[in-house]
Amino acid sequence: MLAADPGASIASIAAEAGVDRRTVYRRFASREDLLTAIYEARLTAIELAIEDARLREAPVAVALHRYVENIIAVNRTWPVDLNRMLADESVHARRDAAIEEMDAFLRRATDEGLLRPGLPQGWASAMLPQLMHLVSRQLPELSPGQAADVVVDTLLNGLGTS
Repeated sequence: MLAADPGASIASIAAEAGVDRRTVYRRFASREDLLTAIYEARLTAIELAIEDARLREAPVAVALHRYVENIIAVNRTWPVDLNRMLADESVHARRDAAIEEMDAFLRRATDEGLLRPGLPQGWASAMLPQLMHLVSRQLPELSPGQAADVVVDTLLNGLGTS
């Protein structure tokens, strides 16, 4: 609900969940506490996705596909407004650690020849999240694995025919 309407009230969230709003307030003292819990859950899911992908030890192509598949599932499970989430100071350290892990992996992917060297600095790390976000929203009929196929193919081969 909050992804669709960031201004959704606690009462409407409670109604959608099938509980009384007092039940929500027993768990979350404020709307901001609820948002913080959502952001924390998303960050935990991202950390688990990174861990599961085995970015440091799995073969690069396997790790890339696994990571993308996992993150697409996270994006669909926790479709938060990323601008709002990133405005929350409590998420920065954890998010920065996840970005550093992925940047190190993308350097490995370049070093091992999966990604083309010579691209502008940070291009792959900027492009990959955008592709995952796009496929998560625009192709909901695809399973996370099928959606990962599209993202990885687009990242590695582009849209051209050559």
